Amino acid sequence: METANRTLVTEFVFLRFSNSPHLQLLFFSLFLLVYLLSLVSNALIVLIVALDGRLHTPMYFFICNLSLVELWYTTVTVPKMLANFLCSQGVISVPSCITQYYFFFSLVATELFILTTMVFDRYVAICRPLHYQLLLSPQTCGTLAGVCWSVGFLCPMFPSFLLTQISFCTPNQINHFFCDADQIFRLSCTDTYAIQAVGYGLSTVIILGSLVFTMASYAQILATILAMASAAAQRKTFSTCAAHLSVVTIYFGTLIFMYVRPAVKYESNINKIVAIFYSVITPLLNPLIYTLRNKDVKEALKMLVSRIQRICHSSWQTQ
Repeated sequence: METANRTLVTEFVFLRFSNSPHLQLLFFSLFLLVYLLSLVSNALIVLIVALDGRLHTPMYFFICNLSLVELWYTTVTVPKMLANFLCSQGVISVPSCITQYYFFFSLVATELFILTTMVFDRYVAICRPLHYQLLLSPQTCGTLAGVCWSVGFLCPMFPSFLLTQISFCTPNQINHFFCDADQIFRLSCTDTYAIQAVGYGLSTVIILGSLVFTMASYAQILATILAMASAAAQRKTFSTCAAHLSVVTIYFGTLIFMYVRPAVKYESNINKIVAIFYSVITPLLNPLIYTLRNKDVKEALKMLVSRIQRICHSSWQTQ
């Protein structure tokens, strides 16, 4: 009877972060600043790696791919969130919501695979340095990156197709800033057990599989570092992994909290906060983590700035 009385819907409404217009405007300004900084910093890394021949190495190639993912990753969700801050009611159609769901989780999976591939790069560089050029040739790196992107976009395809086969009913409110899986399932007026099982199983396999590979690789790396005779060599070698280890810890921690656990019955305010961290803040932190202590990137950035200054100076003199 309860299901029969519910009305089918063709669009969803995002709940506001706050009922105060002033707070909504504050949130808009804050997230717009973070989004723009994220775009600029990740685009800079892509540009620097592409232009500086010294950075044409496997490690920087995968960092470049990671930044490309981050550029699209934030763009899938943040512009819609910013628009909702300025609207009296944030609305999204059901097909657009499922499309956002597909691209968001495609990019989540792609980033996981790229981070896992970067662990392999560090493992070979530290544990098998004599085989580094052979195991991570440009052709191999290109193939690995292609596999990461392809498999990443294939993984959510079947769950997304299943979502198009179900109906949605009132209340059509999403207590989130994007179409997260848990929120979509709550709005269905048909049985979603099979879809939830597929989605939960797939996310668990992907996240925990990547985590196990990462932990096993770092165990080998740690053993190799501890076997080094010099403390200075140990510190120098470990420093090459520190940035990646920081990113992996943040990313895996938030994803496991969000997707490798049973669905909860309470409203998703905590989930929303955690999602903001890994989908909005982390794409800004990653470029900072990889560049703040990286001399090669700093030098490449200085050279790029000098090149731009020379071009501007030449253009000014010509005029």
